[in-house]
Amino acid sequence: QVQLVESGGGLVQPGGSLRLSCAASGFTLDNYAIGWFRQAPGKEREGVSCIRSSDGSTYYAESVKGRFTISRDNAKNMVWLQMNNLKPEDTAVYYCAVDSYCSVDEGTYAYWGQGTQVTVSS
Repeated sequence: QVQLVESGGGLVQPGGSLRLSCAASGFTLDNYAIGWFRQAPGKEREGVSCIRSSDGSTYYAESVKGRFTISRDNAKNMVWLQMNNLKPEDTAVYYCAVDSYCSVDEGTYAYWGQGTQVTVSS
C-alpha cells in the first residue's frame, strides 16, 4: 500500500524556519520524483518544489527560490523541504506527492499525502 506522510508543519514567526518531512512507504522512492505542493485558504493548490530521482534535479517556484531547499534520501525513503526566511504568504497546507519526473501538471501525481499545516504569523 503506497503511503506518503508529511510532518514538520507548525506555527512560526516571519523570518523563521521549518523543515517538512515526507515519509514514503509501500514503494521504492528511488524510482520516482517527489513534489511539494501547497494550498492556502481560498486559493488553488500550487507547486512549490520537486526533486527527480534520475539525476537529482531540483525545481522551485519563483516565490520560494533562494529560501526553500528540497532534498531526499532514497535509502531512508524520505524527502525533506527546508524552508527558511518564511513569510506570511507561505501559510498553507503543504503536501508531498509522487510523480515520474516532476511534471508541471499536478494531475500526473499519482499519490498524495494528507498534508501538514504551515502558519507564518507574528
